[in-house]
Amino acid sequence: MKVLLRSDVDGVGKRGDIIDVAGGFARNHLLPAGKAIVASAGVATQAAAMRRSRDLKDARDRDGSETVAKTLVGNAVTITARAANEKLFGSVSAADIVRHVEEQTGAVIDRHDLVLDEPIKTTGEHNVRVELVGGVVFELTVHVVAAD
Repeated sequence: MKVLLRSDVDGVGKRGDIIDVAGGFARNHLLPAGKAIVASAGVATQAAAMRRSRDLKDARDRDGSETVAKTLVGNAVTITARAANEKLFGSVSAADIVRHVEEQTGAVIDRHDLVLDEPIKTTGEHNVRVELVGGVVFELTVHVVAAD
């Protein structure tokens, strides 16, 4: 069954795509949830309009991500935490890093944009990978210092 996606569906397609899916998947999931409409003869112009708006939104998101990256690349974020013998009492999480980034640089990022396998538990310099919308990826330097 041919359908026009009205929103992005993971593993299926993006908004504005005309795709061929199984009839049951369309009838039971996509159509009732409002994620797709049945593709008819006149739906091609609607699909083109959806793709144009999606492309414009993606370009705006990418530009915003590049602006944030230019602000943060080369700058280090300093976080003060209680520590003994270079080990922290507790840890520095992604939420802590995001809060300090906003306080120190004014750049706003989401904690889900940080690739942090486990919280930081030692003092010193740590590189944290940041993956922003639009495929913008860079390393953020985080200095964790012991509080006096």
